[in-house]
Amino acid sequence: MDHRSFFEQNYNSKNEFITRINDIDIYIKREDLIHPIISGNKFRKLKYNLTEAMAMEDPTIVTFGGAFSNHIAATAEACHMLGMKSIGIVRGDELGIDFENTLTHNSTLRFAYQKGMKLAFVTREDYRLKENMPFVENLKKSTQNLFCISEGGTNSKAILGCKEILTSADDFDVLCCSVGTGGTFAGLVEASTPKQQCIGFSALKGEFLKQEIKKWTQKKNWSLQTNYHFGGYAKVDSELIHFMNQFWKKYHIPLDPVYTAKMFFGLFGMMESGLFSKNTRILAIHTGGLQGIEGMNKYLKKKGCQTINYH
Repeated sequence: MDHRSFFEQNYNSKNEFITRINDIDIYIKREDLIHPIISGNKFRKLKYNLTEAMAMEDPTIVTFGGAFSNHIAATAEACHMLGMKSIGIVRGDELGIDFENTLTHNSTLRFAYQKGMKLAFVTREDYRLKENMPFVENLKKSTQNLFCISEGGTNSKAILGCKEILTSADDFDVLCCSVGTGGTFAGLVEASTPKQQCIGFSALKGEFLKQEIKKWTQKKNWSLQTNYHFGGYAKVDSELIHFMNQFWKKYHIPLDPVYTAKMFFGLFGMMESGLFSKNTRILAIHTGGLQGIEGMNKYLKKKGCQTINYH
């Protein structure tokens, strides 16, 4: 397949039946199967951004993320496929002190670097400024055809792409999605019908994501579930890891520890607690992110904890 056409087309991911609990049926939309790295919401968010960038002459893509960012990895892979230059601005200037050591111990950043992405490590204070940080301001002055993509890929073009997750055949009563920056969930809400209930499962602490979601949708048929973040972004415990391993053994579907595992853990808990009416049909979106499992397992081994086992 031509790499350009890969990003320009739409994918209708298959829905798989998972289980029935308390007379409630749950299905999963396998967005993770779009591509090994550019999977799930990362493909959706990059699609229209990169389509626009492709119209530029020799563009340089610059984007932002943490040390284990799925978005950084996906953008690096996408730019490699398209022959575009890319720069990843990574939170944490300490990671740049011993660059070789960072690449040795961080599979995500090593992958991005091997795909040709230049990595710039900035302080957490500068990182909060995003596109207005001094490093990016200098890039704008020195680099022709610089194309900036927001942290996590969320912008108006990403919302447009995420709306395409749903099709007219997805006539489910409830739509569920994990929430990081809010863009994927907002796109899902925008594509939903008034009769559908949308539930976002936050991977972060706090209620602030509600305001982020409201920036992208005026619809009211949604709610944010904040009880299953397991301590915050990229935080896990033995209960969640055990749940992931049991989910794999029973359904043979891999979940990622940062987003989809927390969503399913919370969703199963809500179903078992009788929070849905009988005969409700639920569709949960698998947003990908599986590349981060290797890094998470290294962290868990270091802590002497149970690891994610999909063998």
